[in-house]
Amino acid sequence: MCLAIPGEIVELLADNDQLALVDVVGVKRRINVGLLDGVDLRAGDWVLIHVGFAMSKVDEREAAEALSMLETMGQAFTDELQAVAHSSIE
Repeated sequence: MCLAIPGEIVELLADNDQLALVDVVGVKRRINVGLLDGVDLRAGDWVLIHVGFAMSKVDEREAAEALSMLETMGQAFTDELQAVAHSSIE
């Protein structure tokens, strides 16, 4: 099962405007933000991430609600977090 997981932007990468460093429940990974071209993104913003791509910008409340709901999914959420932990976009 693939889920969209909220992550907080830690840094927009200066060397590639399509990439950002995000924190997903303590795991930091590079993701592609190119699908949000034209959206004002800054460090501290929250995005929903699916297979390494930011799909939409959400507010902190929405991100917290989504994480709370995802945690109730048990193993599916754990599996998705492991996938994020082992993924890498260069």
